[in-house]
Amino acid sequence: MKAIVLDNFGGPEVLIPQDIPFPSIDSHEILIKVYASALNRADLLERQGLYPPSGKPPKYQIPGLECAGVVEQVGSRVTKFQIGDRVMALLNGGGYAEKVACHELMAWKIPNDMSYQEAAGIPEVFLTAYDSLVQKAELSFGDPVIIHAGAGGVGSAAIQLALAGGMPVLTTVGSSKKANFVSSLGADVVVNYKESSFSDIALKWTNEKGVKAVLDFVGKNYLTDNIKSLQTGGFLVIIGTLSGSEANINLGQLLAKRLTLRGTALRSRPIFEKMQLIKLFEDRIMPKFYSGTLKPIIDKVFPFSKVSLSHEYMETNQNIGKIILSLEEGN
Repeated sequence: MKAIVLDNFGGPEVLIPQDIPFPSIDSHEILIKVYASALNRADLLERQGLYPPSGKPPKYQIPGLECAGVVEQVGSRVTKFQIGDRVMALLNGGGYAEKVACHELMAWKIPNDMSYQEAAGIPEVFLTAYDSLVQKAELSFGDPVIIHAGAGGVGSAAIQLALAGGMPVLTTVGSSKKANFVSSLGADVVVNYKESSFSDIALKWTNEKGVKAVLDFVGKNYLTDNIKSLQTGGFLVIIGTLSGSEANINLGQLLAKRLTLRGTALRSRPIFEKMQLIKLFEDRIMPKFYSGTLKPIIDKVFPFSKVSLSHEYMETNQNIGKIILSLEEGN
């Protein structure tokens, strides 16, 4: 089968398809014929050798943390799926390939009216967003939240989830085009971080009380303003560190406000924790996709043969929503 194997690390030019054997499956696994995968910023780090797969190193290091396709083979103890089922899956890697094996409890069915490309844009970002809002920030109806990078994959998913749960949203973006997009999602307040201070606006928006939580992808450059924006007893959830991972912190402010600082990442978690999260997501959130309350946001689709161009595009930070790799015939 064709797959992107990281024999070398570096720029997008190292993403060259090569032929490798089909993956084998064990008794609890399914083999998925992949029709679509999706990019995440973690893929860019892995390509550079900065984000290795968790657990035992695989024989072939293949990027790709999510996919959508058809079940082609089932293990002897699989009960959740049958051959021919349309599924999406959260992966520890392997999505940049024509076929991938995963445990049956790491996958779930695609709604009948949803395309493979749309489905591939759900697992990593919506699970991360749900985990950040509900599990890590412990938000509930009426709790105001700041969601940074609102036009990105996780950001746009988090905005939708927060609004569906009755949580007022302030989000930050870097252009008027992205501002218009997040406004169309229903964000209550949109801040162009190049023009205004989000912390000042957040405090004014909440009558100086502050927000209950901040979901942050930026790290170092936003730390001080994130803490300033939080109310007493609030939560700062770190999802990414685009501006740097090391920063000075005023511990006195954490003490005075009784703040909670939490980090989140899916790939490095034990598989049973990811299975539990997927089960909750399946039961509580997937019905909202069936009803149309939630939808994956697709920015651009690249054919699998142009995977290096897809990474170059993501590095320009132009995308609004997800960047998809299509492995369907003709693409």
